[in-house]
Amino acid sequence: MPHFPRTTVGGVSLSRMVIGSNWLLGYSHQTLAKDHFIKSYQDAKRIADVVEVYLDAGVDTTIGWLNVNPVFVEGIREAEQRTGKRVIVIDTPSLPLDGVEIDLDGTAEILDQSLANGVTFLLPHQSFTDVLVDRGTRSIRGMDKVCAMIRERGMIPGLSTHMPESIVYADESGLDVETYVQIYNAVGFLMQLEVEWVHQIIQSAAKPVLSIKPMAAGRISPLVGFAFAWSTLRDQDMVAVGAMTPEEAREDIELSLSLLERRMPEVELQRTRSKASVAHR
Repeated sequence: MPHFPRTTVGGVSLSRMVIGSNWLLGYSHQTLAKDHFIKSYQDAKRIADVVEVYLDAGVDTTIGWLNVNPVFVEGIREAEQRTGKRVIVIDTPSLPLDGVEIDLDGTAEILDQSLANGVTFLLPHQSFTDVLVDRGTRSIRGMDKVCAMIRERGMIPGLSTHMPESIVYADESGLDVETYVQIYNAVGFLMQLEVEWVHQIIQSAAKPVLSIKPMAAGRISPLVGFAFAWSTLRDQDMVAVGAMTPEEAREDIELSLSLLERRMPEVELQRTRSKASVAHR
């Protein structure tokens, strides 16, 4: 399997496809029943099986919150042992707030946990970041202190956000971050502005952007989601792709590579009785 294209973020080489963790950890963005199914199905071995497929294709970067998901850490470590390849981790912890003020002591404790887990990039989760976005002053209050704390520990800071303003304000203020996480998909699922506006903001961002939910959490097919994402993002940008099984991971990798290489994908289509009349004999 050919290796996936790469980009450079903060001086570190990353795969442009990033291993998403929602479908490994039980965050379906659909129903509670589906969340429960994912959690009951996945274990460290099955997570390792999926991560191994990605690593074999040169997709060596993942995103998620390691501190509260030990099974995710176990799965990553097992895949690394099987393949002899290292997984680059983009951690997205929820940092503590005291009302609307940053709890710096609690933040330090969480950052230390992330460092112990071997994290390379630390992007505070949107549940923290977006509380601090101040439209009046066009700033992200106190985030400079958090970024400095991340740097002090040898990790690379970025922002995970659902608010497109975060990217604009961080760029305007020269905030010490190297990348952004932003929701981006063809149907605008969970996006706070129209797709066209978010597209423009990503295209103008000073740093590479990691787009998430390209398939709108299963609401659009992989071909449609990937065709939109890979054709409208910049060469330095990334796409987080979640899969529950090794077969899904292989399909997503091949579909994405075929779109980037402008060729027909080598993926067997789903077969049902209603499609029998159009299938090649």
